[in-house]
Amino acid sequence: MTKTYASYINGEFVDTAKHFAVINPATGEVIAEVAECGEAELNAAVAAAKQAYPAWHALGPVGRAELLLKWADIMAARAAEIAELETAQTGKPIVMTESMDVPFSIDNIRFFAGAARVVPGLASAEYTPGHLSSIRREPMGVVGLISPWNYPLNMAAWKLGPSLAAGNTVVMKPASLTPLTTIEMARAAAEAGIPAGVLNVVTGPGRVVGEALVNHPDVRMISLTGDTATGKRIMAQAAGTVKKLHLELGGKAPFVVFADADMDAAVQGAAVGAFVNSGQDCTAATRVYVERAVYEEFLDRMTTRTARVKVGLPMDRDTEMGSLISVEHRDRVAGFVERARQAGATVLVGGSAPADPELAGGAYYLPTLIAGVAQDSEIVQQEVFGPVLVVLPFDTEDEAVALANDVVYGLASSVWTRDVFKANRVSGQIEAGTVWINDHITIVSEMPHGGYKQSGFGKDMSAYALEDFTQIKHVMADVTGKVVKDWHFIK
Repeated sequence: MTKTYASYINGEFVDTAKHFAVINPATGEVIAEVAECGEAELNAAVAAAKQAYPAWHALGPVGRAELLLKWADIMAARAAEIAELETAQTGKPIVMTESMDVPFSIDNIRFFAGAARVVPGLASAEYTPGHLSSIRREPMGVVGLISPWNYPLNMAAWKLGPSLAAGNTVVMKPASLTPLTTIEMARAAAEAGIPAGVLNVVTGPGRVVGEALVNHPDVRMISLTGDTATGKRIMAQAAGTVKKLHLELGGKAPFVVFADADMDAAVQGAAVGAFVNSGQDCTAATRVYVERAVYEEFLDRMTTRTARVKVGLPMDRDTEMGSLISVEHRDRVAGFVERARQAGATVLVGGSAPADPELAGGAYYLPTLIAGVAQDSEIVQQEVFGPVLVVLPFDTEDEAVALANDVVYGLASSVWTRDVFKANRVSGQIEAGTVWINDHITIVSEMPHGGYKQSGFGKDMSAYALEDFTQIKHVMADVTGKVVKDWHFIK
């Protein structure tokens, strides 16, 4: 029997008359029915968050931290079942959700529980005689959170952790393709004692619930992880109420390989960087630029390595790459590859769905390696968001930097070289929020993640996220007691 999931509003699980289906993309089977909320439910969630805000703010960093830690402990006790649910709704391998998605999400919540108690700022001082200035970092109030389908649990944790730790109350709208683990996070939060109204999860279509959240006058801030087109639309909508925005958008990460790089490491790094999570990662390696002296060698090795990636059923522990999120998205990815092929590109590996009949019911697409493309081609310039890697040559360091920067995105990148001076020169010139040296995709809770250019602004993770989910207040106090101050021109 298919399980029904309700939204979570003001401390209660709220069902609706209408539901939408959640499909396991690896099998095509319906695994859950979820409450389809509308504006009425969204308005109730915002009202609950607004009402809960004063008490949650007043609880202070220590009180909030204790509840966040209890929440993380409950999630840790249920890690195995959460990992299975994340795999079921995304199609990603169980070994990935068990070892990365779930523990990293829990670690993020624990990090923010601690970080909220150590808020940096300027020391109080008399910057002008007779007046003591200090800085207060205060919550925004009610914050709207919109999370994506590629890392539903991680992205929920990245947003909920700093929002709640800072003293905000939240209304979260998860992606309709993958709302299940976010609802389970809310269940765990309720059991941890996080008060009613502090955390609300409203499920439903983005064009209804998401837009109502962005336009609501009582929502002070919106945090979105999604594609750049959606980010632009939300910026326009948020202008009406002058909301603060926190946007982590699309990416097209360059992977720059110099002739002196460790070739084994670069090939392995490119395989992981391009094909982890079926390439559905905004930081995924998508454009490999290889110095011409080693271009053919890299291409030969990368062809062999790409063909070895094991595509299979997500619950098979030997599977390295599962399905894409949906058949519709797989067809979108296939369209990019087919248009590149028609334009003269060489598809060295992949470029189709797998032939294995065991995978026929799912949204699978083979790891794909492409060469013979121009820098200005669609496959190089636009975000594919699938397991597709293109390889191009370069001749000089300056050319490598120019090619790496020659897209509208700027989220992540990597540089591969044994030359420490070159690594630091190039990392300083690449326009991206993250530059890895001799690695790609590794992230930690303590360090920020966010973009340049049309990849958005604001940071996830780290103390910088706490800054983004707060606002600054300057408090100036007279310390002289004088009625008429020295600067008064009206005596």
